[in-house]
Amino acid sequence: MLKQIEGSHAVAEAVALCRPEVICAYPISPQTHIVEALGELVAEGAVGRSEFAAMSVAIGASAAGARAYTATASQGLLFMAEALFNASGLGLPIVMTVANRAIGAPINIWNDHTDSMSQRDCGWIQLFAETNQEALDLHIQAFRLAEELSLPVMVCMDGFILTHAYERVDMPTREQVDAYLPPFSPRQILDPNEPVSIGAMVGPEAFTEVRYLAHAKQMQALELIPGWSDEFRRAFGREAGGLVRPYRTEDADTIVVALGSVLGTIKDTVDEMRSRGVRIGALGIACFRPWPLAAVQQALARAKRVIVLEKSLAVGIGGIVSTNVRTALERAIPVHTVIAGLGGRPITRASLSRIFGSENLEHTTFLDLDRALVDRVLARESEVRRSGPRAENILREKHGLPTR
Repeated sequence: MLKQIEGSHAVAEAVALCRPEVICAYPISPQTHIVEALGELVAEGAVGRSEFAAMSVAIGASAAGARAYTATASQGLLFMAEALFNASGLGLPIVMTVANRAIGAPINIWNDHTDSMSQRDCGWIQLFAETNQEALDLHIQAFRLAEELSLPVMVCMDGFILTHAYERVDMPTREQVDAYLPPFSPRQILDPNEPVSIGAMVGPEAFTEVRYLAHAKQMQALELIPGWSDEFRRAFGREAGGLVRPYRTEDADTIVVALGSVLGTIKDTVDEMRSRGVRIGALGIACFRPWPLAAVQQALARAKRVIVLEKSLAVGIGGIVSTNVRTALERAIPVHTVIAGLGGRPITRASLSRIFGSENLEHTTFLDLDRALVDRVLARESEVRRSGPRAENILREKHGLPTR
């Protein structure tokens, strides 16, 4: 059924169709509308007093055999970091929406990918949505994937850009979802009549094997995701998910790699540059963890240059996704990192066209960076350092910097 609906509400309805038994969440922008809408759709639920508590409730519910769901963003994801590792280490099939948002300081509530990238190695599968329709569809796939492998899955959707955007989506029926997503049959369950301990101490003699098993299950996900994406297409009549999404890459000399909603703007830019005879294409990463090395390798096999557009920054080195892309290349070709959209800064076609058409990109480029501003700040800081401790505060006052 076609509906004009806010992205967060579309996700809430999709999650409800998946019949979760326990929904536990602590509201934080921009995921608040998801759990608010779910609160209106269900009569009962578990609500924690913080993000850590919400994930802890989800862990307990899942361990007891319930289909569990939660949502978070930004600092909320960091607050539950310890529990994230516990959920994956225990092999619990929890599904969580991450409404991607910047991490402070300074405080910023707008979109980038810093939050989910910070937890890329916590053992959760990470799926990224390009549109609200795909965000809706990925949640249905996520429950099936999580429960087949007994691993937690986070569905990442861009905060505000998707969560608060009103778009037309095709909402599936309960019968369609029930046919695609079997009833939850937990791999492990806590039973008061047969008590056991979980998450107990593991010494050096077995810890490596435990971690390897978690890795092996993520590698299994690489085999399952393409098939289930095809099955979803046949059942629901539309594409969603998969590992990667090539766009006009067949004869492309330059391929732009990216995740999330920015792919729409990138595709428009590719089309415009193609009309001018530029051989350029795009590669969307739908599954970031596990990293689809072979699929990326195949998609980039004929490229002469790769540009990775990243909405996060690894301070001190530059790109996060770029590092993963380089592992997939069999040939020595240039891989340029472009940091863009941090803290919600707009990413325009004009800026992308200028960057994609440049033949002299640096190893790491910051899109639309106010170079004059940062140079002034760096120059002042350099002057303060050279001034010595006695004159430092005088110079700081002179330049309007805080004194120490």
